Amino acid sequence: MSKLDEVLADLEVEGDQLESLVAGLTDQQWLAPTPAEGWTIGHQIAHLAWTDEAAVMAATDQQGWNELVLRADGDLNALVDAGASTGAKTSRIELLTRWHTTRTLLAKTLRAQSEGQRLPWFDQPMSLTSMATARFMETWAHGLDVAQAMGLASKPTDRVRHVVHLGVRARSFAFNTNGFAAPEDDVFVSLRLPSGEVWEHGSPRADNAVRGSAYDFSLRVTQRRHRSDLDLVATGPVADKWLDIAQAFAGPPGKGRPPSS
Repeated sequence: MSKLDEVLADLEVEGDQLESLVAGLTDQQWLAPTPAEGWTIGHQIAHLAWTDEAAVMAATDQQGWNELVLRADGDLNALVDAGASTGAKTSRIELLTRWHTTRTLLAKTLRAQSEGQRLPWFDQPMSLTSMATARFMETWAHGLDVAQAMGLASKPTDRVRHVVHLGVRARSFAFNTNGFAAPEDDVFVSLRLPSGEVWEHGSPRADNAVRGSAYDFSLRVTQRRHRSDLDLVATGPVADKWLDIAQAFAGPPGKGRPPSS
């Protein structure tokens, strides 16, 4: 199995689980507020559908993609919010069908591209595997918001390794998007996956390091939890600053979530 196929297989599982979670909701439950300010469960699913559609467009419709970027006019957050708000106004059944159709098409589209192809995206071009990984990250993170809105606890799985990988790869981007020059210092990352397996990146001899839970690191780089609530330890100034500003998603820095106490 190629790396792309591996990520797409896990993305399908993650998407199926979230779809099963919300499929039985009533129209009233569909309107439940989530931790994302102003977003209901409907907004969360609409956002995933919209972004999957944008990814398909990036791979298949250059003119459409260029027009989408022009509509953003430098304000990606406004474009994303508009997509979520418009989608949330459609019926629950229609929106779920739209998302299921689009995420299925996305997997098929990515598999059909030429090996080595890079796709345009809002911050910078992405490889096919990186695009699939980014879609996994968003599906996982917004699935957490939906589960929290429903009063449910999400079960950690080793699939979070994809979020970890993206978060580590996005370290320079996190510094840049927060207005800082990206340090060239190596940062050793050693994280425990839910199974107990250890995921590592970088040299253990580096002066800077991040250690702890892979699940918690994923919560941090998707800004789903405040740093103070997580099992993460930074050694060295670069690693410490990184955990303050870490993000694995495109666009400007998010507000993050407040500490639990």
